[in-house]
Amino acid sequence: MQIRKHERQSFYAGCQFVDIEDHEHENVLPLLIMYPTYQEEQVEKMGPYTISAAQDAPLLNGSFPLVIISHGDGSTPLAYQTLAQFLARNGFIVGVPQHPFNNRENNTLSGTIDNLKNRPTHIRTVIDWFLKESPFSPSIKSNNISLIGHSMGGYTALAVAGGVPTSFHSESPDQKPYCLSVDQDKRVQSLILLAPATGWFRERGALEDVNIPILMITGEKDTITPSFHGRFVLNGVSDAEKVQHIVVENGGHFSFLSPFPDFMKSPTFLPSQDSEGFNRKEFHEDLQNTILNFLLHSF
Repeated sequence: MQIRKHERQSFYAGCQFVDIEDHEHENVLPLLIMYPTYQEEQVEKMGPYTISAAQDAPLLNGSFPLVIISHGDGSTPLAYQTLAQFLARNGFIVGVPQHPFNNRENNTLSGTIDNLKNRPTHIRTVIDWFLKESPFSPSIKSNNISLIGHSMGGYTALAVAGGVPTSFHSESPDQKPYCLSVDQDKRVQSLILLAPATGWFRERGALEDVNIPILMITGEKDTITPSFHGRFVLNGVSDAEKVQHIVVENGGHFSFLSPFPDFMKSPTFLPSQDSEGFNRKEFHEDLQNTILNFLLHSF
């Protein structure tokens, strides 16, 4: 992966967990927030992970870009904690929502039209909260909002940015495909797609309203969202020159998840596995810098 070195002041990473009211769906959106702070980090146990962060520390004075990360199908915000921490240390406010009914704890809406419609509205709800209701509101650069999506989160990002999805037969009770209406959120100014799932944008013109800078990073050996998913984006957006596409040599679908603790690594736990010879920890150092450089230069 080609990266450019950057010079940027580093801060400590603050960390909070909050629950946001999703009034449209009458449920709660759990949200992991990481952000720059002057308070020193402490080693914290969060789920199965050991994370260095300043729990509930005050936000650093200043104005900061906002990045939202949308996790994959049946996943969890903590699976992206190393990226969120890195961006917070480099001056970004980062929100990682847990998509209701499509996460590790409750995945009952996976593979349904409801999930396709709900996910983009979750992102809009989170952005609304950050800009209008949260303690972070006065410190957010409202003209500098980016969305990162991995796998199903890639679908979510494209739908938020103006993509028009069409469901698959299996996702509706009557076994028919439906063209879905999703409100475009023009507050999002750039996308980062990590091994995106894009089959819902297979119809002609589905992505023609997506017209913002995109960094798309895919894995050479991804068997879950193989190369044709990337081609839907490259061939579908209105201006392919706004898409920077990187193919990670020997990379797989789950290589974009934060490295797992050793006790979680097992051949039976596929998200912990990579192709032979692939070093996920080293890859993430490059990945983080590539994403940071894109965020710094896409506006």
